[in-house]
Amino acid sequence: MSEAKVPFVTYEMFGAKGDGVTDDMEAIRAAHTYANENKIDVKTDPFATYYIGPSPMNVPIMTNVDFSSTKFIIDDSEVKLENRTASIFRVESEHKPINLEEVKSIKKNQMRLNLENELPRNCYCKVLNDKKKQFIRFGLNQNNGSDQTDCFVLDKTGYILNKVIWDFENVSSCVAYPIDETILTVKGGVFTHIANKAESKYTYHARNILVTRSNTVIENLTHLVEGEGDHGAPYSGFITVNNCAYVTIRNCHLSPRKIYVTIGSAGKPVSMGSYAFSASSVVNITLQNVKQNGIMDRTHWGLMGTNHCKDMYLDGCVMSRFDAHENVANLTIKNTVLGHQCFNAIGCGVMTVENVIAYGNSFLNLRSDYGSNWNGDIIFKNNTWYPNAAAKAPCFIGSSNAGNHDFGFDCYQTRKIIIDKLYICDGDSDAGYQGAGLFNITSTNNSGAVDYSDRSVAYPYIAPEKIYLSDIKTESGLGFKVFSADSANCFAEKKHNVKDGKMIPNMRIYLDDVEMPSTPLVPVTSLSDSDYGENHHVVPYIEAKNCENIVIGKTSTPAKIVLNDCVVSEYEECDNIVVKQS
Repeated sequence: MSEAKVPFVTYEMFGAKGDGVTDDMEAIRAAHTYANENKIDVKTDPFATYYIGPSPMNVPIMTNVDFSSTKFIIDDSEVKLENRTASIFRVESEHKPINLEEVKSIKKNQMRLNLENELPRNCYCKVLNDKKKQFIRFGLNQNNGSDQTDCFVLDKTGYILNKVIWDFENVSSCVAYPIDETILTVKGGVFTHIANKAESKYTYHARNILVTRSNTVIENLTHLVEGEGDHGAPYSGFITVNNCAYVTIRNCHLSPRKIYVTIGSAGKPVSMGSYAFSASSVVNITLQNVKQNGIMDRTHWGLMGTNHCKDMYLDGCVMSRFDAHENVANLTIKNTVLGHQCFNAIGCGVMTVENVIAYGNSFLNLRSDYGSNWNGDIIFKNNTWYPNAAAKAPCFIGSSNAGNHDFGFDCYQTRKIIIDKLYICDGDSDAGYQGAGLFNITSTNNSGAVDYSDRSVAYPYIAPEKIYLSDIKTESGLGFKVFSADSANCFAEKKHNVKDGKMIPNMRIYLDDVEMPSTPLVPVTSLSDSDYGENHHVVPYIEAKNCENIVIGKTSTPAKIVLNDCVVSEYEECDNIVVKQS
């Protein structure tokens, strides 16, 4: 190529054919290498089709790229197993990471790291502790956990701009990645992926666009999948974002992957997760107007999965599943539709879910394989839920924790729940439908039956402190169960006091204009009075206003109930319940 400065480069300048048959990978790499060295953009021929074969060669991207309407064929039909983890494109920074060896420990919510030298610029920082394991998975895909992990943004003087979520008594690795000040944009492109034909095992394939550069935008990209047969290995995500900050994916169409079954680590068949998008240890990540087709197609896996992300935002998305595996800290989802695999998460901080349409047995499933943990507040506003038609008693929040497994952290079913304006579309449910409820800790887990009368659990599940419910309606007219039968005795170490007739509640529930069921507000449980004397079960304070069809019946669950402008349809006096009504 001529040494004269050009405003941008194309693949044809470096020998690409763009005929959809010739493998153009070497020319593509040469074009980007030149662009990176000379800090110029790359633009592709909008009418070309570039074929990318099974070579493990990858292409570093450090400048803006305009793929326009260009087509790419990524052929994985003959990819060797040893080459499966190679990325096609790597969006990366020119700045080198900095090892902060002077950092020996970090406290939760610590404000600043004491650095020996000022950093050259603001940095994304990732911290590991290899002496402590967390997210020790339970169930069919059980494992020994992962190193304690956190990530945040540091200013150049060491101030931490995102809260540290763990106490790190030991720091085995603390690495700062300088944040590029300019935004790099990769836009356009229609990528057709010809699927691999490997055995259906956990041999994840990449063959993707990997982003590790902070301040990156990927937009207007389309990803399609062809050639899926009766067997194949799963994919880790066509767009994968790892170890960086301030990344936006917007106006993209992604395709889900076919579900294949293998034998899991527990020796039983399990469906393998396979992803179009994934993110790990990313701070301030946004998905805007990211969509897929077939959100109710149960033969294909949910679109995305994440681990250890912080300050995550989704807006205007349509996808079969949102899934946060090993923690998300602070999550906002707005104006989004979630399909057959619905909404799965564990994490901490504040979760805000607004104007979302969700399908599934639960609106939100707090993943039981990671302890059904959300250590923080969850806020739902103006949402619509379509429970599965076959579900008999679906729960808005699904969770399960037997208290007999160490996940590496204390598990909370949330600190506080707020639900404001919820419509439950359950009019077409199957025969035997009993109506929906808020939550219910199931009396079974993957290991079998759980005896909640035995309170000697080693790893207790911690109940919410406050619950606020308002303007909840159902299409079926069966109402919304606020407090289910098993919920009173499923939490360990929930302190209260019921002595000498004096009752001090340990969970506060506030209701306003909630459509009530025909079942008792406080249902009968299997607990005896002596169980409550042991000082560790849920004793609710329930304050309701503008609610009709309230049923008060005999129960072994102590409760204090305050009613304002409510209609009680049935009332049976019970020694365990104190009722005040205005």
